[in-house]
Amino acid sequence: VLKCIIKLWACWSVSLSHCRNVALTHSGLHVMLCLQVNTNGFLSVAEPPAESEYLGKMPAKFGIIAPFLGDLDTSDGIGKVYFRQDNSPDVLQKITEKITQAFPHEGEVEPTHALIVTWENVIAHGVPERGDDLNKKRSTFQLVLMSTELSTYAILLYPKDDLQYYSTLVEGERKPVEVGFSKGLTQGWFSWRSTQGSSLFFLPLRLTNSGRRGVWVYHIGSSTFQSVTPGQVTTVAPEDGAPVQSVTEIPEPTYSEPYFEEYETPDYPPYEPSYTQAGYPLSPRSQQPAQIQPNNPQVVIVEEEEEDLNVNVFSYYETCSTNRHKCSSFAECRDYTSGYCCHCKPGYYGNGKDCVADGKPQRINGKVKGRIFVGSSPTPVEFSNNDLHSYVVANDGRAYVAISTIPASVGPSLQPLSSIGGVIGWAFALEQPGYENGFSVAGGVFTRQTEVTFQPGGEKLTISQEFKGIDEHDHVVVSTHLEGSIPEVPEGATVQIDPYYEIYQYSSNLITSSSTRDYTVTLPDGSTQTLVYLWRQSVSFQSCPHAEGSRSIPPSQQLSVDQVFVMYDSVNQLIRYAMSNKIGSVNGTPQQNPCYTGRHGCDTNAVCRPGQGNQFTCECAAGFRGDGRTCHDIDECIETPQICGAHAVCNNQPGTFRCECIEGFQFASDGHTCVRKLDHPINHCERGSHDCDIRERAQCSYTGGSSYICSCLPGFSGDGRSCQDIDECQTDRCNRDAVCYNTQGSFTCQCRPGFHGDGFTCTPESEREKTACEKHRESMLATSSGGYFFFRPRPAVGQYVPICDSYGEYEPTQCHSSAGQCWCVDRNGQEIPGTRTGPGSRPMCLEHSVFPTVFGPTTRPDANLVSPGTNLLFAQSGKIDHIPLDGTNMKKEEAKTVIHVPDQVVIAVAYDCVDKMVYWSDITQPSISRASMQGGQPAAIIIKDLGSPEGIAIDSLSRNLYWTDSILDRIEVSRLDGRHRRVLFDNDLINPRAIVADPANGRLYWADWNRDGPKIETSNMDGTDRIVLVKGDLELPNGLTFDHHSRQLCWADAGTRKVECIDPYTRLRRKIVDGVQYPFAIVSYGRNLYYTDWRRYSGDLITLQLMRSNVIYCALSNFTTSDDSTLSSCFSEVNYCSSDNGGCSHLCLPRPGGFTCRCPTLNNGSCVERDQNF
Repeated sequence: VLKCIIKLWACWSVSLSHCRNVALTHSGLHVMLCLQVNTNGFLSVAEPPAESEYLGKMPAKFGIIAPFLGDLDTSDGIGKVYFRQDNSPDVLQKITEKITQAFPHEGEVEPTHALIVTWENVIAHGVPERGDDLNKKRSTFQLVLMSTELSTYAILLYPKDDLQYYSTLVEGERKPVEVGFSKGLTQGWFSWRSTQGSSLFFLPLRLTNSGRRGVWVYHIGSSTFQSVTPGQVTTVAPEDGAPVQSVTEIPEPTYSEPYFEEYETPDYPPYEPSYTQAGYPLSPRSQQPAQIQPNNPQVVIVEEEEEDLNVNVFSYYETCSTNRHKCSSFAECRDYTSGYCCHCKPGYYGNGKDCVADGKPQRINGKVKGRIFVGSSPTPVEFSNNDLHSYVVANDGRAYVAISTIPASVGPSLQPLSSIGGVIGWAFALEQPGYENGFSVAGGVFTRQTEVTFQPGGEKLTISQEFKGIDEHDHVVVSTHLEGSIPEVPEGATVQIDPYYEIYQYSSNLITSSSTRDYTVTLPDGSTQTLVYLWRQSVSFQSCPHAEGSRSIPPSQQLSVDQVFVMYDSVNQLIRYAMSNKIGSVNGTPQQNPCYTGRHGCDTNAVCRPGQGNQFTCECAAGFRGDGRTCHDIDECIETPQICGAHAVCNNQPGTFRCECIEGFQFASDGHTCVRKLDHPINHCERGSHDCDIRERAQCSYTGGSSYICSCLPGFSGDGRSCQDIDECQTDRCNRDAVCYNTQGSFTCQCRPGFHGDGFTCTPESEREKTACEKHRESMLATSSGGYFFFRPRPAVGQYVPICDSYGEYEPTQCHSSAGQCWCVDRNGQEIPGTRTGPGSRPMCLEHSVFPTVFGPTTRPDANLVSPGTNLLFAQSGKIDHIPLDGTNMKKEEAKTVIHVPDQVVIAVAYDCVDKMVYWSDITQPSISRASMQGGQPAAIIIKDLGSPEGIAIDSLSRNLYWTDSILDRIEVSRLDGRHRRVLFDNDLINPRAIVADPANGRLYWADWNRDGPKIETSNMDGTDRIVLVKGDLELPNGLTFDHHSRQLCWADAGTRKVECIDPYTRLRRKIVDGVQYPFAIVSYGRNLYYTDWRRYSGDLITLQLMRSNVIYCALSNFTTSDDSTLSSCFSEVNYCSSDNGGCSHLCLPRPGGFTCRCPTLNNGSCVERDQNF
């Protein structure tokens, strides 16, 4: 068993000059160091080596301050190590008094903050003791570091009655504990020299350099850090009328490299009673003292001493003055003699750290991991971040729990385990008078360990759940791990669980319970069997020990559970549990007041207040308004605009609100006031506050601290702050038969007329391979009848000859001169059906967006970054977040929630760049809603006649909305505001999911998640020309995206675990990447594909996957892109419905070469349908 050395981390600002990344503030140099507090009685500035390398082998070779260094032990649960940073005025004043007393001639000391570390009741590791842990010898001591603008001081304190041993076992030998300093940045220890060459000095506890016994003050930080200066007062202040006493004088120190000679037995100082001064290592007491000449303290060895010291130690007990922000915003902080506690305010319940409003419904979200063996199967069913969602109606104790993505191989067998979510029912059970549910006792942070044993087979399952508190959206977060085996319940069987009772036993930080559960399995043939399992569980949590006498929890409480409902939904692969929960007396008769039975009829956002007999009233929960029967959310941000104070923004949430400090500010120690950020490292490159040249010419590189480096991009010259373009054409970079064109940061080479090539190599034009259009044209000009005319080839009469543009590609509009007809063609020269016109008219054909090939080097990709304002939008359960893009890089640290809809489960997200609106589908109500990215409340636009809206697509040109419905098995279209709904397809669809539109070309694409025959289909956006585009080698095509630049349709398949693309016109299909986990959504932006992966989501860490050049980085949930940079970016393309709705009265649906005016499915007769071709 390894001895656990707990390393507690704290960041500390120390005034040093010999450090990297030093930032000048005021008149001092400040640097951020990370200090490690070690249970072995020291604090270090670096990762300490193994114990065997430093225990008993001082001086240390790493930066260290050791108030009591030895082989110490805190693993018995009694010894503890506390540390905190404190800037409260009373503590700083107390520290200042100690320093001023020790350095009376240094002038005024102005502290900025302090670090206080306390080792309490630590024992010596491995030292044999008699009796139990409470009778072991224990020591308590303290180290205080105080920082000013220019320097740092250290105070070592050894309180009365709290040093009970002075040696520990090191490699089997008893070694004295040690006290001392290391130089930190320079290897070595500060030493005391004696005339005999001794390099170490023993420090009796009765001595001092601060005027008070047991209190030692050192100045350890200066502009050069070349010495550690001890306090200058060696006279002990009188105590209780005692005469003034002096101790051995400690002279001004100087630093010298350490050396070790044979130790000598030193003299006793003139102090009564006398103490031994020893060298290193400490020898037994000697009767032949030797004189020493102290020069600078190196290692101080504390000898065992019977006498006690009376020292006022800085209290390590935390108080409300600096910890109020650790309480819930709905709690008050109270100080007690040994510390502080948080208590929920009236109208709220919880443990003070987490408080929720009385009567308010609660949401619990989390993930389920682990593996389960079902029946006799040798292969376990794996759980990998399966979603768990729960909703609790707190005013009647009803709890609903659902776990997603449960395969049929295990789903039916999970039905008996309703108590996977039963802990949620206990946490928010309806409380009977004088009793408290789990949340009232433990709050939102606790762990639950459960063991289930099934009879008669003996299968065992372990359920481990960690509740992590309330997140920023007011949801409780829980992680669940399942491990073991369960008996098999056949597919199609149902499970019935009768009402049951469970006794909970309470102690200070532990709750236990056990019970026997019966459940009845009804098999598909109608037969039934009753089975049983044993249930044992423990809930551990951290109560506040300082106020244990102020509240009393009954030692035993009974949880009553009825109306238990369990079901496995095989269609949606969901396991569902529901139950009604009450907590009350073990023996008492249940109360009949409706508030205690849950049969009151109050709004779900209300609390029931009992009256006399069966009388009661309904009162809206805090944050809601109404008569109690109907309650509505109060928008505190609108009603009280200044509720968050200065430099803060307010975000409304159901029943509450959340304050966030604006950029450049942070919460003060009270947790509420926003103050300007000071002395914190700033990444100026990320914030854009650097002075480098613009991103098209220069690059800012962050180097740590608040430092950065500016450098010009390739193709530019300068110092990074001012960069000038390099004219590469001055150096004959191109072929002699080419022309060089200089561009910003680069150049291009283009062969002269009569030559072709990349500009670096040019060959005569006659050798260039002709394009398809040029070959087509040449073959038509090689007349079949008249041959070539004398000067130039001419077509035969009646022969159609294609027209090619300057790049050799087909012109969008082609005409037959003899017939007088014109039509549109695609980029391959194929006629677009329905576009042919007669003599005297020409169709309006769309450009092919074909660009000439770029020759020569191009500008660096990282210099052509996208404009600011581009974001990835993605959905997670009841919220939509965004991640800003810097070029193609995701700025994940800036991810924020833009829309919060906690009562919904968002599946699909789409964005309209014209109105800057986000659209999403919700499968719980179900509905399709939208909200403005510029502010405003979400609004549902489709709420009726929906089954399960899975995918949505926006036609921002025609202002239409398309969606799929996997339960009703149809595809519909409407205007963006939800008007004029029309069913496009309701046949040959099994499970339509993702859908994407190509409005510029009038095409629609969707994926059908039919397990027996998955496919990807396409049609015109008016519903015509429906065909199957992809059918083979598909399993679970989840996400679709269409790249408007490359005209590629790409999809992510969760079954084949591949990402593929296809050209819908040439049917050329190619694999982009394989080996992905469980992709759900995909979107293209620029030359990159971003996709989400359900199985790579973990905990609170949100990441997205970026696929670039066939390389995959890391993942999450469903999303789209938004670009708020300029409105012009939305109008780079048009279609036939872009202007005035195409003249249609209701729906204008584009298609290649024209559009169709369509009527809603429910037509009142005012709509007329017509087709229009161009």
